[in-house]
Amino acid sequence: MGFLSTIEFKVGAMVLAVAALIGVMSMQVSDDPGFIGKHRKAWFLLPNASGLIKNGAVKTAGIRVGTIKNIQLQDGQARIDISMQGDLPMTTSASVEIKSVGILGDKHIEVNPGNPEDPPLADGAQILIIKDKASMDNIMGQVGEIAKSLKDVANVVKESISDEGNQKHILGRIVKNIEKLSGDIAEITSENKGQISKIVDQIDNITSTLDNMINDESDEGVKKTLKRIMARADSVAKNLEEITGKVNRGEGTIGKLINDDTTVEELNTAIQGVNGMLNGADKIQTGFEFRGDYLSTVGATKSYIGLQIQPGLDRYYYLAVVDDPAGNVITSDTLVTTPGGSTVSDTTTRTTYHNETKLTLLYAKNFWDFTIKGGLIENTGGFGIDYNMLNQKLKFGVEAFNLKKANIRLNAKYNLYHGFYVTAGYNDTLDKNNQRSGYLGAGLFLTNDDLKLFLSKASF
Repeated sequence: MGFLSTIEFKVGAMVLAVAALIGVMSMQVSDDPGFIGKHRKAWFLLPNASGLIKNGAVKTAGIRVGTIKNIQLQDGQARIDISMQGDLPMTTSASVEIKSVGILGDKHIEVNPGNPEDPPLADGAQILIIKDKASMDNIMGQVGEIAKSLKDVANVVKESISDEGNQKHILGRIVKNIEKLSGDIAEITSENKGQISKIVDQIDNITSTLDNMINDESDEGVKKTLKRIMARADSVAKNLEEITGKVNRGEGTIGKLINDDTTVEELNTAIQGVNGMLNGADKIQTGFEFRGDYLSTVGATKSYIGLQIQPGLDRYYYLAVVDDPAGNVITSDTLVTTPGGSTVSDTTTRTTYHNETKLTLLYAKNFWDFTIKGGLIENTGGFGIDYNMLNQKLKFGVEAFNLKKANIRLNAKYNLYHGFYVTAGYNDTLDKNNQRSGYLGAGLFLTNDDLKLFLSKASF
């Protein structure tokens, strides 16, 4: 008898067949996709693992790809270990999300493999991105908070409409004011029923009058009046159309003005001439000068109020009114007598200064750093020359006027800041007019731009 036909062999073969069948059936009913074959592991931490159970589902896009292998406590949080299919691509940007299966609290883990361009996630590594969406617990907690808020609102409303608490809350004060207002309105309407009835009657009369006016079919009615107005408007429109037609065809003065090129060119030339004149006037620089010089010999101040008109950079006109305390000088000789009455030959000369108002009118021309000027200087003819230095800040000058007595004046001027300047000089150098005196002074020169600025700042 052979070995294959023995009872022992047959029993052993049957046991192996039954074990293999059980193994195949176990694999068919297993929920773990990694039960046989390659699988990958990962883990993550949750603050609350309620609803999750061991061997629970792990899904991706709603498809089961693994199971929950273990749930344990780690550092005060729940550590969840999962096992997934080995061919599931996982990257470092992978994330997990706890989703509810139904309203009873069953939950599963939803895995997002992450961006395919990121580095792959190592086997057994931690998933760091946890997405916490609204679970039933969170929703019920929010519903509880909303219910508490509604309860507080209800309490506020209850206190607001009660007699004891209506002043405690803003809503209560509003309700109280509305109640008071409605009472006042009721009182007003009850006390003025007759007047209100009259107002209603007047409104009814006005509406009746308007209705009669609108529906009046007579010549004076609104309908026919509007028709006449529309007819006149149509006539005006036709006249305007006729006028514009003539203009477009070049008929009449306006038509020629618009359509005739010669007329248009002549008009443009005239306008350009006017614009040129106005622009030239606008470019004229105007300045106002206020100046005072203290005359040491006279012991008084000589004042100037001037106007400078500069139509160009190379020339200007200057007009000034001068208040001269030494404008008129009178000298007298007095004989010196002895106490005994005898007369000696010695005499003393007495000089008296009288104030006089004078006028200066000059025309000046610039040549490089020199300025030559001439005209009327303090009521007499004269001329002068100035030399400018330090970029127009320092000026030295000499003036000669009253040529019969040769009044020669030396002067210097230094500009300090924005129109403020100081002066110094010597008047009547040759002392031909008995007016020789040194002087020191200061002044202010304002241009039209300075005046515009001051006026704009002073406007209210």
